[in-house]
Amino acid sequence: MGTGSESNGWSRAQGLVTKTLVLIGGAILVKRFTKSTTRWDHARIVAQSISGEKFSREQASRDPDNYFNIRMLTCPAAEMVDGSKVLYFEQAFWRTPQKPFRQRLYMVKPCPKELKFDVEVSSYAIRDAEEYKNFCDRPKDQRPPPEEVIGDIAEHLATIHLKRCDRGKRCLYEGSTPPGGFPNSWNGATYCTSELAILKNSEIHTWDRGYDDDGNQVWGAKDRPYEFKPAPVSSSNDMFSPSNFPAPQMMEKRIEGSFVLQE
Repeated sequence: MGTGSESNGWSRAQGLVTKTLVLIGGAILVKRFTKSTTRWDHARIVAQSISGEKFSREQASRDPDNYFNIRMLTCPAAEMVDGSKVLYFEQAFWRTPQKPFRQRLYMVKPCPKELKFDVEVSSYAIRDAEEYKNFCDRPKDQRPPPEEVIGDIAEHLATIHLKRCDRGKRCLYEGSTPPGGFPNSWNGATYCTSELAILKNSEIHTWDRGYDDDGNQVWGAKDRPYEFKPAPVSSSNDMFSPSNFPAPQMMEKRIEGSFVLQE
């Protein structure tokens, strides 16, 4: 009789311990999944989403008269003392990736709380851009080191303020430059504006436009943003089909006024 009572008591105790552990584990999981995303978490997500190799191939195939197949390549380059991420960014025509026509350093960090946005992405010129060509394609020991990258951050060009997208939308973050944009003198412009959307499928939409004193658009895509998508590995061979690239004379005609060449 005594042995049976002890056995039942021990079983009940084990059951209580098991239930307690389950409850504690559940509480930990609930806390983990309901934990609010911090401002620095937002900045990290944006920096990771921007990074990588992406192409506007599909858009160029749909609308070859207005969009080029551009390779956009971005990767981490340094980190500031305050935790801001510095990324190297370049764009090139897909068949000449070794000759980028646009090079920038991006700084990604949380927005000041008073702005009521989540992340700001600022673009800067590079002191000696030639040294940075194909930065992301090189082995890390052949790239300018982080301290040199920070020292080569030159003129501030523009800043985009991003906000997390509402639930149910295709995007993760979207935003633009402040009203009035930033000074820009390329191709007759006096100021420029930029829009950026980061989609859930790692797709990036960018829309840069330049305007003159009268508000007339003088460069940039007219109808919609450029759409950059990660290239599927299986389609890499198809990308080099001659049908995916216009004849040289067509290129020269279309290249004038394209946003991708603006400085």
